[in-house]
Amino acid sequence: MDRFSDNIRGALLMMGSMLAFTVNDAFMKSLADELPLSQALFLRGLATSILLFLLARHLGGLRLRLPRRDWKLIGIRTASEVAAAFFFLTALFNMPIANVSAILQALPLTVTLAGAVFFGEAVGWRRLSAILVGFVGVLLIVRPGAEGFNVFSIYALISVACVTARDLATRRLSAAVPSFTVALAAAIAVTAFGGAGALAGDWAEISGKATLQLAGATTTVIAGYMCSVMAMRVGEIAVVAPFRYFSLLAALVLGFVVFGEWPRALTLLGAGIVVATGVYTFYRERRLGRPAPVPPGRRLR
Repeated sequence: MDRFSDNIRGALLMMGSMLAFTVNDAFMKSLADELPLSQALFLRGLATSILLFLLARHLGGLRLRLPRRDWKLIGIRTASEVAAAFFFLTALFNMPIANVSAILQALPLTVTLAGAVFFGEAVGWRRLSAILVGFVGVLLIVRPGAEGFNVFSIYALISVACVTARDLATRRLSAAVPSFTVALAAAIAVTAFGGAGALAGDWAEISGKATLQLAGATTTVIAGYMCSVMAMRVGEIAVVAPFRYFSLLAALVLGFVVFGEWPRALTLLGAGIVVATGVYTFYRERRLGRPAPVPPGRRLR
């Protein structure tokens, strides 16, 4: 009964995490009409870094004395995070939120495949077939050569590659590295990247509405990160992890209600294929008795 209760709590936390991250995406997308991307990144990142630092100090999750190997991996992860933030948010500012979110659902598949290619992790023919079918689903979403395909679809795919690299580096970190230290390094780097871009460009005047949107983005990205960490520590990973796909449902609803966007039928079909193959991958890992390849947190962008 306790395990069942833990699984329910873990599932609810994962759903809460995905909802928070998707609401954060909606706040950031709504800022596109008022603020340049670099300025929005800098302002949100500054507030996020300060809050993360205070939380880390309060909870004792900040540790700087780490082996050189771990710092090297943190550096690779942080660089990947910065690139992912740029490409993801650029795509988000210029594409329907549900389309970008649907492409991002390919992450468990790309992490599984990359783990096999770079780390020699075993991937049987069933999971390999699921990955290939999942990539067909991605092609249905982006539809190369179709009228709706543009450079921002490529940006969304590049962000998936960057997050995959980020998560592979995360998986190689030693267990002694606190999650807060990793997250804070990423937040500071994204903030610095946004600040450099803001200095090079024009600084837009910040309205009261934009201030509230930035506050909402900061609050929800922190909430999303905290919930994702807690979700991975409660219940069975193979049971909890598939609930990360709740973000697609949240993106569909927010896209329609807030932005008046609704994906085409082929996009929805592709998203369904990607989700189905991702869930199969999780449960196949569970059946084989191996931990599912789940990113420790969806993103900190």
